[in-house]
Amino acid sequence: MNKYSLCFISFFFLFFFMLMNFFGGIYFIMNEMVLFMEWEIISFNSMNLVMSILLDSISLIFMMFVFLISSSVIMYSKSYMSSELNLNRFIILVLLFVFSMILLIISPNIISIILGWDGLGLVSYCLVIYYQNIKSYNAGMLTVLSNRIGDVMILMVIAWMMNYGSWNYIFYLNFMSNDYMMQVISVMIILAGMTKSAQIPFSSWLPAAMAAPTPVSALVHSSTLVTAGVYLLIRFNNLLIETMFIKVFLLISGLTMFMAGISANYEFDLKKIIALSTLSQLGLMMSILSMGYYELAYFHLLTHAMFKALLFMCGGKIIHLMNDNQDIRMMGGMSLYIPLTSLCLNISNLALCGIPFLAGFYSKDLILEMVSMSNLNLMVFFLYYISTGLTMFYTIRLLMYLMVNDYNLLVIYNLFEEDYIMLKSMYMLLFMSLISGGLLMWLIFSYPFMIYLSTNMKMMVIYVSLMGMLMGVLVSNTKIYSLNKFMMTYSLSFFFTVMWFMPILSTYGLNYYFLKFGQILLKNVDMGWSELYSGQGMYKIIKNYSLVNYMYQMNNFKIYLYSFILWIMIYIFMIMLLL
Repeated sequence: MNKYSLCFISFFFLFFFMLMNFFGGIYFIMNEMVLFMEWEIISFNSMNLVMSILLDSISLIFMMFVFLISSSVIMYSKSYMSSELNLNRFIILVLLFVFSMILLIISPNIISIILGWDGLGLVSYCLVIYYQNIKSYNAGMLTVLSNRIGDVMILMVIAWMMNYGSWNYIFYLNFMSNDYMMQVISVMIILAGMTKSAQIPFSSWLPAAMAAPTPVSALVHSSTLVTAGVYLLIRFNNLLIETMFIKVFLLISGLTMFMAGISANYEFDLKKIIALSTLSQLGLMMSILSMGYYELAYFHLLTHAMFKALLFMCGGKIIHLMNDNQDIRMMGGMSLYIPLTSLCLNISNLALCGIPFLAGFYSKDLILEMVSMSNLNLMVFFLYYISTGLTMFYTIRLLMYLMVNDYNLLVIYNLFEEDYIMLKSMYMLLFMSLISGGLLMWLIFSYPFMIYLSTNMKMMVIYVSLMGMLMGVLVSNTKIYSLNKFMMTYSLSFFFTVMWFMPILSTYGLNYYFLKFGQILLKNVDMGWSELYSGQGMYKIIKNYSLVNYMYQMNNFKIYLYSFILWIMIYIFMIMLLL
């Protein structure tokens, strides 16, 4: 079998499933249908282990987007990974990844959720360490260990839900939300969602996962791994609103959005800038979800998936052409050499900013207007609007570095636009980046949101976007940017560059001290006290006794003489005591 055959077969089937889900989703929306299927695998002590499938408009439309992006990514991989000897192994890993995500999407049951959830964690580890070097290995370990916290939380939810007699959480969300036990479950679900969607303090694994091949990054950061946490919380939305932890969650997700926006402006690695923009958008989804608007979070999740996958594909193609160089300071004038890729990159970037009538505008504008109408404090309002401005800031900075500034790597002058396989896969997502916002607006919301704001509040989004645009243009001009290089702002710059010290804490801090503690335990307990009082200690005592016994067995005359003298002395001592 040709190494490209699996690519074509996978692309064909995924595209076919995408069409099926699209028409199925529209049918379900129009008829307001929900299909719930259950297969009982085993029953023991009144506990049923069942495989459940929930098909409704949310799961079908989301699956349609996952299938569309994964089919584009597999088509893209045919060209991007063409020099890879084991291309089939890579494609199978990507398909396993998609299958795990589908299992998670259609599960209304916490047991089948853990299968998809753990499958995502395991396959993401295999994909992050795909290029076998130290950096990839460290990134893979950080990814899998961070996600393991979320897996443990889901396992604890499974144990806790044994109190209810069934693991079909979908039945308990409405009528038991005030119950103490469901409060505990909701906190665990929030923590699981935070680890998977990389909220503070678990954010450092997301930029580290950029060690994976770019097609994987496009899939992971748009519709699979990082969105699993958001999707789980969308499913649990009725329960979350009642929990006491929800305001803290709002603050954490708002800070994640703000932190990622600032860090992206200090970053020069193309893939990491795009990764940090994903983190910022995840913070936006999580924060609007914690306010109770789960439909808006779902809407932004879908529109974001389109332009973010496209953005990663364009970034991957540029890195490919630059001989695997990811530094944006080396790039420039791309629109002159690769105009079609630049077109896709610019449109996806502008959709990320929320430029009117592109995909991102419909969801972001609606979210910010609902925030403006909500009864919130100034802190949350500040986090939302400043983070929106920062999105514009790093996007314009990226466009200036890539498109406007001079090309700075004249040694490698091999930019060309002949790779039509990559372009075709990017065009599908380009089309969706243009129309998906308006399309989903009609599909998801059967009724219009009534938003009533003053003129200044209505224009607030445009004000912060224009401010961000101006800052982006200024910062990409190196003369102004050199102001930031002052020694007096060095510590602050370092703080922002390293994501508020989170990678240092999660890699060197926690892991180093835990591993050091483990080494001390090994040395003092396993090889120290426990050896002394168990294996080695027993061995020494028995060895000494056997030596004494051996001397008796050798009929040594001295022993008998000493024993005789000892007994006489004891006998004399006893007589003296009696007298």
